[in-house]
Amino acid sequence: MKKLCDFSVGESGRVTAVCGTGAVRRRLLDMGVTPGAEVTLVKRAPLGDPLEVTLRGYSLSLRKSEADCVQTEAGV
Repeated sequence: MKKLCDFSVGESGRVTAVCGTGAVRRRLLDMGVTPGAEVTLVKRAPLGDPLEVTLRGYSLSLRKSEADCVQTEAGV
């Protein structure tokens, strides 16, 4: 298990769980960050926040705190 915020640029994985509560969790699920989705970290801003990932064929920017709620199976 590895959190999405801990990925290196270019690293891929499969979402296994979305933690968090309330609006943050709902927002992630609504954007397609659901268990089973493959995700790749494309780039990280100079200060580390936000992160750009590709997911389900589109690019998505996430705050580091949001990416911390996404658990993945790395190297898929």
